[in-house]
This record gives sequence, structure tokens and C-alpha cells, in this order.
Amino acid sequence: MIVSFAHDDRVEEYSTQDMATIESAEVERVTGLEWDDVETALKSQKPLAMSAIIWVFRRRMEAGLKFEGFSLPQWKRRLKARLEREEILDLLEGVRENVGEEHVEEAARQCRVLAHQPDDVDAVLAELAAPKDKKGTAKTSK
Repeated sequence: MIVSFAHDDRVEEYSTQDMATIESAEVERVTGLEWDDVETALKSQKPLAMSAIIWVFRRRMEAGLKFEGFSLPQWKRRLKARLEREEILDLLEGVRENVGEEHVEEAARQCRVLAHQPDDVDAVLAELAAPKDKKGTAKTSK
């Protein structure tokens, strides 16, 4: 997930994929959630989870920054979490395998709303539609 906070003159953006394990554990500790639940909370735009992600990255630059009292002003307008390409791929593959191919396009429409880069959804759909070789890898034309 990409979590961003918009300032008046710039946007902070942080990927949860860039977090160290100890940072993920700190997010779990301050939110009281297991990591799977943190990811669900991010997809649901929950302010506690989004704030914890911003906090853990800011703590890299400001040693000793405490989560208690950490607050992001105007969070409803400035704070958001968005899906990255790998998450879109995982989600759409899961829909196809567990719910059925007929539901992939609807899931893709929903992914476009939450995608950091909406074009990633089309790229993932193209990858999923590409013929596979015997190893299950998408064939590419040269």
C-alpha cells in the first residue's frame, strides 16, 4: 500500500513494502492490530492505520517521535491509502481463483478507485489475460 499525506505544497508518500520488519511490528503494536488487519484497515482508509504508517516513516527522520499524541491535521482531506501493482495483481488473481472469472472486471473497477496508479489495473488485467507457458508464467511477444 502507498500511504500519503498531502501538505499545502507537497505530498509525502510511503510504501508499506519499504518497511522493515521491526517497523511493521511497531505499527502492529501502536494500532493493536495484526498485520493482515492493518492492511484491511488501510484498504478501508482507517485513520489509525494510515497515521501509524506515516508515523513509522517520519520516525526514521525524527528519532524518538512518539505515536502517542501524533496527529495529522485535516486527515479526511489529506490522508489516503492506495493499492500498489502487486496488491492489485494478488487481489484480482484471488478473485479469479476463488470467486470466478466473471467477477474479475467488477473487482478491477473497484481496484481502480483504490489504485495508486489506476493504469496498473489495466496492466494487471492484460497480464492475467496473457497466455501462460507450462510453468504458469505469462508469455510475452518479442
